[in-house]
Parts: sequence; structure tokens; C-alpha cells
Amino acid sequence: MRASTFIPSAVAVAATATVGGLATRPSSQSAWYRQLRKPAYQPPRSAFPVVWPVLYADIAAVSAATFDRLRDAGNAPAARSYLRALAANLLLNASWSWVFFNRRHLAAAVAVNAALTASSADLARRAIAVRGGRAAWLWLYPAWCAFAFVLSTHIWLLNRRRGTDAP
Repeated sequence: MRASTFIPSAVAVAATATVGGLATRPSSQSAWYRQLRKPAYQPPRSAFPVVWPVLYADIAAVSAATFDRLRDAGNAPAARSYLRALAANLLLNASWSWVFFNRRHLAAAVAVNAALTASSADLARRAIAVRGGRAAWLWLYPAWCAFAFVLSTHIWLLNRRRGTDAP
């Protein structure tokens, strides 16, 4: 992959992480979040700063290499389509934190997470179709999003009658 492709990809992913982090940091330690009922399989808070940087690095690297491969093959429409899919995915990624932690809308967060999971799976599918096994690591991203979907849904179900789905 070229630096001229990887740098913008990494900047876009870092911006996504930053925007999502702005919503998450203060709220994840708030009284509202602490009082939410959570399932026993909720990972410890220390897992998230380990998992997300690895996933974000994977998204940036695989996406840059996929875009380069499509562009080198002269497939500009597919390259543009991949970039649109990546942009939509990163928007969904950052949005989830704002909907869940900042706006505290658990049901809406489940819907955003479902869309994020589908978008992540589509991104991985596209990358693997272009790069084969070299892009297979990107499947970790939709797998984590699917786990987060199950977790978010469970949190919503545990708390929907307690009036916690509001700012």
C-alpha cells in the first residue's frame, strides 16, 4: 500500500476514533452508565482500549491496500464505491458512541449498531473480494461489532423499563 493512500485512511480512522472517544470518555464513567444493568459477559472496561486500536489500525491498513489494488487495476468505480462504503462505515462507527453514551438512547444505539455490523461485514466482504486472504483480518471488525450488537441489545432489554433510555 502507498503512503499517499494509507495516510488519509489512517487520518479518517483516527478522526472516527477521536469523535467516538469524545462521546465515550466522560459518559462511560457517569452515574447513568454505572447504574445501567449489564450482562455478565460485558468485557471489562480495560478491554476496549486494547481492542479498538487494533481494529482501527486494521481498518486503515486493509482499506488503503484495497483502494490501491482497485485503483491499480483501473477499476475506478469500484474504488469510489469502496471509499463510500468506508465513509458510511466510519460515520456509523462514530455515531454509535454519541447515540449510546451522549444521547443515552439505548434502543437507537441498537439500531445504529445493527447498521454498523452490516456495514462492517460489507466492508470486509469487499476487501476480501479484492485482496483475498490478505484482507481476512478485517473480519475481526464485523465480528466485534456483532458482539457489540448482542451486548447493546442485551443492555437495552435489561434497562428498557427502568427509564434509562433518555438523556
